[in-house]
Amino acid sequence: MATSDFVLGGVAAMGAGVFTNPVEVIKTRIQLQGELAARGSHAQPYKSVFQAFVTVAKNDGILGLQKGLAPALCFQFVINSFRLSIYTHAVEKGWVHNNKGEISFAKGMFWGALGGVVGSYCASPFFLIKTQLQAQAAKQIAVGYQHQHASMSDAIRKIYRKNGVFGLWRGSLANVSRATVASAVQIAVFGQAKSVLKENGVVTHPTILSFCSGLAAGSFVSLAITPLDVVTTRLYNQGVDAQGRGIYYRGWLDCVLKILRSEGIYGLYKGFWPIYLRSAPYSTLVLLFFDELIALREKYDLHY
Repeated sequence: MATSDFVLGGVAAMGAGVFTNPVEVIKTRIQLQGELAARGSHAQPYKSVFQAFVTVAKNDGILGLQKGLAPALCFQFVINSFRLSIYTHAVEKGWVHNNKGEISFAKGMFWGALGGVVGSYCASPFFLIKTQLQAQAAKQIAVGYQHQHASMSDAIRKIYRKNGVFGLWRGSLANVSRATVASAVQIAVFGQAKSVLKENGVVTHPTILSFCSGLAAGSFVSLAITPLDVVTTRLYNQGVDAQGRGIYYRGWLDCVLKILRSEGIYGLYKGFWPIYLRSAPYSTLVLLFFDELIALREKYDLHY
């Protein structure tokens, strides 16, 4: 595996993350809104995606839409460095192809999922901090537990001082499950869509081919991960007691059951539209950037 695959995967993801982070902020707020409360029985400062953008900009300032950007970019670099480089290595070795030399959807999902597991676990502390920073809001529009972090480094210090190293990996199982599904679906659909479009002559231009394949991948991702994303957001943002235990949820299953009992199935699909609006362009951008960076490397022979 070329070292550059690892680096380019991370850089591509960071480029995409800058553009999609505002949608991630909105998604986090909507998922925390009405936490463990019956539908219609709580305040609703965020009524729609567009209205939420206006509300955040008005109350938190325009920069409020980029809250948690630093840990978000760190998370994207780490997880995508692993998953894109692992998948690319598998493609180069022929591990995702069937006997006919075609890309296998199932094998693509396996290698995508493997990269997601490794990357998401290593990057879990950044996702934890990103979620907590994005949830912080002006009092009149605050939802969910409010962690008073001044910055990413301040959050790391506070969490480490209170709960040690393990505190930084709290809730990582939920994130691994979420990222595994997202990575498997995104990478497998991207590879399959790219193969189908190219072989059938629907799209031939490399950049447009990557764009269309990424769009298809992002659409499927949003359908697959919304419930897992809600659970991850809730587990990461909840406060903890002196022993480091969550004050709302004991774990992944407890979180799912409590959401279903209090909010119904609707609670597990909170934030679907911002997830869709983020996933489609994010998948398109990160996979497009990665393909273009790989092309530049090949053009200038920048292997290292």
